Parts: sequence; C-alpha cells; structure tokens
Amino acid sequence: MSQTRKKTSSEGETKPQTSSGNKFLRGSKAESRKENNDLKTTDSQPSNWIQKTAPSETAKPLSSEMELRSSMEKYEQFLQKLGKKTVNKCLDLNNCGLTTADMKEMVALLPFLPDLEELDISWNDFVEALEMIPELEELNLSWNSKVGGNLPLILQKFQKGSNIQMLKLVDCTLTSEDGTFLGQLLPMLQSLEVLDLSINRDIGGSLNSIAQGLKSTSNLKVLKLHSCGLSQKSVKILDAAFRYLAELRKLDLSCNKDLGGGFEDSSAQLVMLKHLQVLDLHQCSLTADDVMSLTQVIPLLSNLQELDLSANKKMGNSSENLLSRLRFLPALKSLVINNCALESETFTALAETSVHLSALEVFNLSWNKCVGGNLKLLLETLKLSMSLRVLRLSSCSLVTEDVVLLE
Repeated sequence: MSQTRKKTSSEGETKPQTSSGNKFLRGSKAESRKENNDLKTTDSQPSNWIQKTAPSETAKPLSSEMELRSSMEKYEQFLQKLGKKTVNKCLDLNNCGLTTADMKEMVALLPFLPDLEELDISWNDFVEALEMIPELEELNLSWNSKVGGNLPLILQKFQKGSNIQMLKLVDCTLTSEDGTFLGQLLPMLQSLEVLDLSINRDIGGSLNSIAQGLKSTSNLKVLKLHSCGLSQKSVKILDAAFRYLAELRKLDLSCNKDLGGGFEDSSAQLVMLKHLQVLDLHQCSLTADDVMSLTQVIPLLSNLQELDLSANKKMGNSSENLLSRLRFLPALKSLVINNCALESETFTALAETSVHLSALEVFNLSWNKCVGGNLKLLLETLKLSMSLRVLRLSSCSLVTEDVVLLE
C-alpha cells in the first residue's frame, strides 16, 4: 500500500497527549488543521500518516534498569535493521517496506518509548490498526490507488459516534460501489467537518448515494469534489443536499468539464450556504445560461471570500451582470477570472465593480486579451486598494500605456 509522511500541528507544537498508545493518524501539514482558515488550493502532494504516542497509562513501571536497557537495545536493533534513527523525538519509518511482523514489533516497543512524540509509518495492517485507535479524528488515505474497490473493507469498523472530523480520499481510484458505501457511511460520521473526494472520476455514478449521506453531515465545513466526473445531473443531485449543509465554508466543484449546463435550473439551494467562504468553479465549462443562473445566487453569498471562475471561456460575453453584482460581496478577498475570454463590455463592468471590493487581495485577470489597452479602467482600484497583494496580468496583450500606468 502507500507510504506515510510526518506532520506537526498547525501551531508548530505537538498536541497534548491525553490517551494511551496511538491517538491520531493525519495527512500532510498543508492539508489538515489549516483547512478552515487557509482555503485556497486543491491537493498537489500525496498525503500521509502520523501517529502520536503518549506514555501508556496502564503500562507497569520497568522493574529494573536492566529491563530498560534491554528494551532500548531491541529498539536500536529494530531501527538499525531499517536503516533509520530518531530525530528530535520524531521517528520517520516512511518507505521502509514494513511487514506485518515489523508493525507488531514496533507496537510492542511503543510502551518503552515515553519520549516519542511522532511516529510516521506505512499502513500494512491498517484495518487492524483502526480498531486500536478509537479516538481517531483525521483520516487521510489520499494517493493510495489500492483503496479503490476496498473502501468497505477498510472502513468497515467505523460505527455511530465516530470522532472522525476529516476524511480525505484524494485520487484513490474509488469505484461506484465505493461511493455507494461512502453514502451509507456518512450518516455515522456526525463530527465530520472535511470531506475530500477529489480526483476520483468514477464516483459520479454513485453521487445519489453520497448526496443522500451528506444530508446527515450538518457539521460539514469543507466539501471537495474536484475532478470527480460530475455531469449536468450532478448539480441537481447536490443542490438537494445543500439545504442541509448550513455550516459549509468551502465548496470545490472544479475541473468537472461535463458540469456545464447543470446550473441552468439547479442552483437555487446554493443560496442556503450562508457561511460559504470559498466557491471554486474553475474549468467547469459554464454556459451563458449557467452564468445567468449563478448571477441570481452568488451575489447573495455575503460571506464569500474567494471566487474562482477561471477557464470557463463560454462565459466571456455573458458575465457582465454577474461581474457587476460582485460589488455586493464586501468580504471578497480573491477573484480569479483568468482565461474567461472576457470582452470589453464585461471588463468594463468588472473594473467598475472592483472599486467597491475594498478587501480584495488577489486579482487574477491573466489570459484575457481585452485587458490590453484598457488597464486604465482599473486605475481607481489600483489607487484606492490598500489590501491588494497579487495582480496577475499574464498574456493580457498589455501595451506601453498599460506598463507606464503600472509603473
């Protein structure tokens, strides 16, 4: 199966050790605790495992110094066999090809390692390990192709009352049957806050089951379905679940190229996402009718901070009304609208709106040729904005006048 990687908490400190043995298995640093506060990108790196250990509350004291020495010698022999050593109370056993016997040997040694804070291992006997970690909060199986077709076996031990808050299954080659099982599992995960099923292109056929399960995850804050093979019908299916996701902060439906046309009659429930901060619809083949429908919804998401509509070339000449109404989003910090084939009229509407976006920090207009020669329309925005940190104008056909203005 896949390998694992070490992670510390987002505050730079290890968490309090409140239980015996192993407590958490987690994904990579950039993809865990920061999800709710730093919601900007999709997964780009394989995520891995971490186990935190604490002194066993039930372990008996060592009877003698000789016993301690013997245990440490076994520990050193174990590490020597793997060509590894501990560094700063962290033990990285990633990519060690551990066997089941190795895993059991490591588990047997843990009670004798009271100072060990982080253990990074692979998951040879993972199903059994899950039973040993009843307080598991974060589960990241991403980038493991062998998970596909085996999800019911792997997660069969989850019961009602599970403490799981984060479940990531990015690029796991999930099958339609896996998706159906997941839909049945979701009602048992009442604490779930983050669900990432990105880059599983075969789960679109089981979206009905997943959406039904989502109706029971009222605490969900992040839902990522990037590149999941969604279709026009998928929007209607998800729309029926949105009314139950009042706490949702991030919705990523990007890179589903067959989604275009799906918002024409099925976007009304998006308005129920009152706390939504991030909406990512880039590369979804949005049509003019999609844009018209979204024009009625997006300006009502008053807490929206990041909007990505990039790489939707068909919306170029139909987005004037939508862009002009973005002025009703006072919290908007990031507007990404590159490669949308904007025309002069739509760019003018966008420029007039941008003056009202005082919180804007990231403004991406790249690959819109109409910007060239018209950058002066953004002059007031560039003068007045105190928050703007990133202005991207790649391949915008800028002329000398534009460059002088920027200078």
